Amino acid sequence: MFPVGGLGTRFLPATKALPKEMLPIVDKPLIEYAVDEARAAGIEEFVFVTGRGKTAIQNHFDSHFELEYALRGKGRESELSSIKAAMGTPGQIAYVRQMEPLGLGHAVWTARNFIGNEPFAVLLADDLIQGEPGALAEMAEVHADHGGNVVALMEVPPQDTSRYGVIAPGNDDGKIVEVVDLVEKPEPDDAPSNLAIVGRYILQPEVLDFLALGETGAGGEIQLTDSMARLIGGAPFNGIRLGGTRYDCGTKIGFLEANIAFALERDDLGCDVYERLERVLAAHRPDA
Repeated sequence: MFPVGGLGTRFLPATKALPKEMLPIVDKPLIEYAVDEARAAGIEEFVFVTGRGKTAIQNHFDSHFELEYALRGKGRESELSSIKAAMGTPGQIAYVRQMEPLGLGHAVWTARNFIGNEPFAVLLADDLIQGEPGALAEMAEVHADHGGNVVALMEVPPQDTSRYGVIAPGNDDGKIVEVVDLVEKPEPDDAPSNLAIVGRYILQPEVLDFLALGETGAGGEIQLTDSMARLIGGAPFNGIRLGGTRYDCGTKIGFLEANIAFALERDDLGCDVYERLERVLAAHRPDA
């Protein structure tokens, strides 16, 4: 499940008409990276929780006959393959409207009829994670071994805990961490640790029962973290320290950093990007 109903106000004016999830990292939109990560983890059904102005996302994962015809006629098979790879097969993708921006927990609850009684994954496209295997594939292995609920974790500076859901850790083998409590956006003095939840979750369907209560938490929103906390004790609940590098593409600096990092990894761009970065940095040195 992909919650994509936000307004993307941090990136205005670019996101006035373009969903923030469609902002490109080099030449592929953020949301496609998240879908690719889910596919690599073996997921076959995808639900997008959308809002007004998000039709570009639906169009991106649909066919475009005129464009495909033009590319085929010009022999541009590489570009043709790249746009067709995003589409999947008919029936794999569904869309549901959140209608009101009442929080991440509300977005998840909105997709309840698609989730049913099965475990499900939630991916936030803003959190772009670079590395192999993908973050969700790592989490799926933990879920296969331990069952229950699994979240992705990273260590954050203590002063930043008020920006994240933070766990209270139990048993910790350096990779997998038992979750004994969850707190949404605690102040540094109240945080049970500096292990923060990144935008990847594998959850049991019972979380929907708690979300259905509509109880609000931090920021007056229906917080997913609060309902996840109620799952603790009923089934295994583990976190996994991320093996890849996470870029916070919900911020301008994180988005720019991700573009540079992903471009440097490309065989067709890496050397040129490196040289041009050196040139730009030289031109902007304080003594230049």
